[in-house]
Amino acid sequence: MPGDTQSKKVSKTDLATRRSFLKNMALASTVALSACAGQDAKESPVWLGMSQKELDDAYSQFIYAPNIAQVIDRWESNSELVRGRLGKPLKFAYGAESVESLDVFPANKTNAPVHIFIHGGAWQQGTAESYAFPAELFVNAGVHYVVPDFSWIQDVGDSLYPIADQLRRAVAWVYRNAEEFGGNPDRIYLSGHSSGAHLAGVMLTTDWQTDFGLPADLIKAGLCCSGMFDLKPVRLSKRGEYIRFTDEMEDDLSPIRHLDKLSTPLIVAYGSYETPEFKRQADEFVRAVSEAGKDVELIVAENYNHFEVIETLANPNGILGRAVLGQMDIRV
Repeated sequence: MPGDTQSKKVSKTDLATRRSFLKNMALASTVALSACAGQDAKESPVWLGMSQKELDDAYSQFIYAPNIAQVIDRWESNSELVRGRLGKPLKFAYGAESVESLDVFPANKTNAPVHIFIHGGAWQQGTAESYAFPAELFVNAGVHYVVPDFSWIQDVGDSLYPIADQLRRAVAWVYRNAEEFGGNPDRIYLSGHSSGAHLAGVMLTTDWQTDFGLPADLIKAGLCCSGMFDLKPVRLSKRGEYIRFTDEMEDDLSPIRHLDKLSTPLIVAYGSYETPEFKRQADEFVRAVSEAGKDVELIVAENYNHFEVIETLANPNGILGRAVLGQMDIRV
């Protein structure tokens, strides 16, 4: 639970080890895919006609995005370049644990919109430091860019509940304290990528009025890129081995099951080279939101994979950069 949260700092040695791990996993997954191709036909289906191996592959990025390590390296180097141009971010604590902090790249104006970005990493890794690369787009557009740090699932009892709780408190903190860095609490926007898009979906379907005494439309618009919105197939996949799922968690934290609480315009996006399940999850989510009578737009980024597509958030003429600026009615 949140009280058990531990700080997780990543050294350069840790990052180098992680990149080596990602590269080795990509190679191993490719070899395994080839070796097990004949075996798949004999396995019983576990989800929508897919065998266990096929389902596991459909929730693994190593097979469908073989350049994973290269792109993650690029996020880090581009983030360092952005910090060199904008300066180091402001740091604010949204909770008592050391990991519960926000990186804020302030716009050079007061009463400005605020964009909160929730990073991915399969709920197992990632820090705000590696996701500074979109900051320049927002700051140049007169928008404060905020990236929360939060716990990794292995540090909080293999449960998604503490992570969702942290991020809800982070969003609530931004609303209550936006003026501290020149932000407008009535113009808060949100985006997330991969597992961060799942968590963004949880934020967008949170009952802010009942649970926090805040406006139901606290978040004015959202972007969920390359995410998961129904946890049932995730639970059935290999990811279920490191997440201690319960029926309650699956239901509570599946955004597609709580669309009655969605009260803001939404963009759902993914790359055309995503895995089949990440594509299906997005398509099904968009269909459900539309059928619920809510405002939703689907963007398919042609010829981008799972990791490449979020890089377009850093470019005002990129697919996602143009989309989020449009949500805020900003032209650059």
